[in-house]
Amino acid sequence: MDDGKPLFQQVAELVEGSIIDGSLNEEEQAPSTNELAAFHHINPATAAKGLNQLVTTGVLYKKRGIGMFVAPGARDRLRGQRREQFARAYIAPLLAEARRIGIAPEELRTMLDHREDQDDRH
Repeated sequence: MDDGKPLFQQVAELVEGSIIDGSLNEEEQAPSTNELAAFHHINPATAAKGLNQLVTTGVLYKKRGIGMFVAPGARDRLRGQRREQFARAYIAPLLAEARRIGIAPEELRTMLDHREDQDDRH
């Protein structure tokens, strides 16, 4: 945890990542504030702020006296959000640069397919 983002946001993103990759399933209990704080050597209030951010966005929900749980549909929603972020951060600039240097969409597809084939071999 150290990429320039606020720690609470990094906590939220770590939990989101666990949901996206399937290591934390829907309706499963999320790590507690104290577990996150101890594991990452951070203040429990910071961990709580990250978890509460996920409650606010509907990724987690609270069961009073028990803990926080992954909301139904959270994985699909998070994956959708990440896909949109990916498109804005990578696809839009890629397409803009391809247009600037005269790469047609079909040629770009061919380049991507070729690159994928190379990566599969390594």
